[in-house]
Amino acid sequence: MEISAELTLSPLQDNYEELIKKFIIELRKSEFKVIENPLSTHIYGEYYSLMEFLKNAIASSIIGQEAVIINIKIIKGNRSGYVPSF
Repeated sequence: MEISAELTLSPLQDNYEELIKKFIIELRKSEFKVIENPLSTHIYGEYYSLMEFLKNAIASSIIGQEAVIINIKIIKGNRSGYVPSF
């Protein structure tokens, strides 16, 4: 089963930009399709392998941090080719 996930990492500290960049670089290194925009990062792939990857990527991003918010939206199906029809 394919899924689309939207991720927003929000570190609650002064040097937040560096942590966000590191997280996105880790996502880019994956086997999954990654699309970024100014507000969030989208990643697409097979449910079980993508969730396993995200579990590890998120853990490595938040270990050692005081406070971090991660918002995740998951949609069934690969929506990477979505084009508005209006």
